[in-house]
Amino acid sequence: MTETMRAVVQRGYGSPDRVLELTEIERPEPGAGEVLVRLHATSVNTPDWVLVTGTPAVLRLGAGLRRPAAPVRGSDIAGTVAAVGPGVTDLAVGTEVFGSVWQNRAGAGAGTFAEYTVAPADQLLRKPAELPSAEAAAAVMSGITALTAVRDAAGAGPGTRLLINGASGGVGTFAVQIAARLGARVTAVCSARNAEFVRALGAERVIDYAVEDYTRGTERYDAILDNVLNHPPAASAGVLTPTGVLIPNSVGRGSALLAGLPRMARAATMRWTGTRVRTVTCVPDRANLSAVAALLGTGEVTAVVERSYPLAEAARAVAHMLGHRARGNIVITP
Repeated sequence: MTETMRAVVQRGYGSPDRVLELTEIERPEPGAGEVLVRLHATSVNTPDWVLVTGTPAVLRLGAGLRRPAAPVRGSDIAGTVAAVGPGVTDLAVGTEVFGSVWQNRAGAGAGTFAEYTVAPADQLLRKPAELPSAEAAAAVMSGITALTAVRDAAGAGPGTRLLINGASGGVGTFAVQIAARLGARVTAVCSARNAEFVRALGAERVIDYAVEDYTRGTERYDAILDNVLNHPPAASAGVLTPTGVLIPNSVGRGSALLAGLPRMARAATMRWTGTRVRTVTCVPDRANLSAVAALLGTGEVTAVVERSYPLAEAARAVAHMLGHRARGNIVITP
């Protein structure tokens, strides 16, 4: 008899409460090199609300014109191995793991807004026993993206002047902590209500975006991690040092058709005029998962979870992210 599971299925594009439905679907089976995981927690990331709303609409050309080809959202994993596919020898049933199903393609792969999911074994790592499942799930996409941006793209180290725009969100909270741990001098851009919060995470200076435009200031930065893209890339590049690097990391806002994609494109073309621009790709391999786990293990970096929602309230969790006011990460517990 076919096993079933509860999952949140996307029926079209639009507001989360209209297009997301909790229902019973067939439970997936692991193939070669794959693992079936019973989920304890997952989290909501930018690709999730982008695909739920279908904005920017141009991305539907790759994901599906009327609805995403893959109907279940979510990519981050914290759970227990329920079954292993052929060729998997280093993970066993009953092992607690964390990791991802993320494939860097719009709408691709299995989702995690469900009781079970199937993931490539090489994108899973044994979860440290002391790491709560909610924090483990929150640390995957946000943590790896922040680590890649700060450590690799920015090359942060002692004395590096790093500005983080959107410092109080999922990626931002990790980036502030990681940069401060590496010895960087962090300037955080966020709302006034989050100023003390990001200072406690390690920011040396905080800019209230409602009061001050950092692109018009006199301070110069060795790197800017822009998680918002609310300024033209050229304006942000104008406050970089001669060898500074711009790291655009947002779909931004704009027209329903393209949103912030034109700004991403402009940022990319600035390489031709001498500006150092580096993009960030989330690669959830075991090396990056191990690095994030090590950071969390020191206690100097924590996964900030603002709120957890039960699976039945996944639409509310996505709507929370859509408000663009989340402090840290939003978690779903199947």
